[in-house]
Amino acid sequence: MHDQSSRSGAFPAVKTCHWRGLKGPYLTLVLLCLLVSGCSRPTVLERIQQEQVLHVITRDAPAIYYQDQDGPGGVEYELAKRFADHLGVELRLQVADNLGEIFSILDQDYTHFAAAGLSVTESRRQRFRFSPPYMQARPLVIFRRGVDRPLEPADLEGLKLVVLANSSHEQRLVRLAKLHPGISWTARADIDSLGLLAAVNEGEFDAAVLDSNELAMNHVFFPDVLKGFPLAAKVDFAWAFPAGADDSLLNEARSFFRDIRQNGTLAQILERHYGHLDRLNYVGARTFVHHLRRRLPTYQALFLEAAETYDVDWRLLAAIGYQESHWRPNAVSPTGVRGLMMLTQNTAEYIGVSDRLDPRQSIMGGARYFKRVLGMIPENIKEPDRTWFALASYNVGFGHLEDARILAETDGKNPDRWLDVKEYLPLLAHKEWYSKTKHGYARGYEPVVYVQNIRRYFDVLAWMEPADPSAQMVAEEEEESLEQTLELPAGETDVADLDSSPVLPLMPAAL
Repeated sequence: MHDQSSRSGAFPAVKTCHWRGLKGPYLTLVLLCLLVSGCSRPTVLERIQQEQVLHVITRDAPAIYYQDQDGPGGVEYELAKRFADHLGVELRLQVADNLGEIFSILDQDYTHFAAAGLSVTESRRQRFRFSPPYMQARPLVIFRRGVDRPLEPADLEGLKLVVLANSSHEQRLVRLAKLHPGISWTARADIDSLGLLAAVNEGEFDAAVLDSNELAMNHVFFPDVLKGFPLAAKVDFAWAFPAGADDSLLNEARSFFRDIRQNGTLAQILERHYGHLDRLNYVGARTFVHHLRRRLPTYQALFLEAAETYDVDWRLLAAIGYQESHWRPNAVSPTGVRGLMMLTQNTAEYIGVSDRLDPRQSIMGGARYFKRVLGMIPENIKEPDRTWFALASYNVGFGHLEDARILAETDGKNPDRWLDVKEYLPLLAHKEWYSKTKHGYARGYEPVVYVQNIRRYFDVLAWMEPADPSAQMVAEEEEESLEQTLELPAGETDVADLDSSPVLPLMPAAL
């Protein structure tokens, strides 16, 4: 297990530490209470409130917990942090190196619970206790492009297969091997889900088993990894609690999950992390990374200048520019929208752009316009939804966005949540709905796709490029490695041939 505290100094409410010695304070409190006052042993929840710290063990993975230059993130982190806030205590994260370590710490009761992307299986139920599930996913067989696609368990015989050690997938393979003796695998404790994907993508292994949510989160970085077949039905994911602890904390967790499910918070967290992951297919991923390497350096300084001028993340501006024109300064649409940021004539006049085909004017103008649109979004709408609303407004217009928000509110949904409003924007293309609105018809499907695409492009840029290039943290060999993984298989169309095609919303990936 490793200590992440050195990377989280800017976030004092979230600390990470080694687990060793955590029981000492508990024992001291209990003994003092018994000796001085003769009181009964406090419950787990009472000890947490006395110490004012919630100890949670997790693991590094994009879908679970991570640290970047913007601070901690991940579905499990957000849920655990909200639970700690619900209890009114500090969250102290312990980051384990692998699943085996997590289970060992739970067995020894050295943490309050594990929030580590754990699926609920019968064998684990016999060992731990679980909170209500917060999401479901499907265990998938994935394989490398060029390998015959496995369609059923028998097809795994003879393949070089890899899984994470101590995972539920390894347990499933043990059962399958009894029916198909030709199935063999390597169980790795030294890598995480990203390492597993890389091992398949680079040809070290033919296939692997991975949860569908982790594939969706990371597939864009490993486009030579393809989906084979589901190894089982959907499984629940939940927090795991030590078997020997009392029910006080688990009951509080049950109440917490009931509340966030009922008030929509849980759905909003899951949408934030998974609601945009189906927008970048294999060709789109290769094309984007190719252009990131070849075209973006020409305009990166301009995006940085615009970002500094208008206080917007340059990677978001670059993602908008890519969605608009694939970073082509001379791009022109059939309707006369033109330039790298694809400004209309009216918009250009509104923001003072005289030459839409000039890259600097286009980028500075696009940033200026986005900042103005962002300023129109009601202040009570919090990030990141505020940015998603601004992007939709940038695409379809503020009036149509407001129409969709009113439709959502009239229908009993939350007009301040992108999760709800994005369901109503497409209705603006249907007369039965737009006839009820102030601004009338709009191609409401487009802003939904537009926002999802930009969110995905931003994901890749955030992974490959620092927010501040002067503090470069991405090694050149890492970028070179990613470029190599995205090279075209023999006989396929080169990305350069795609430049003559119109810029259209990407089709959903076939995950």
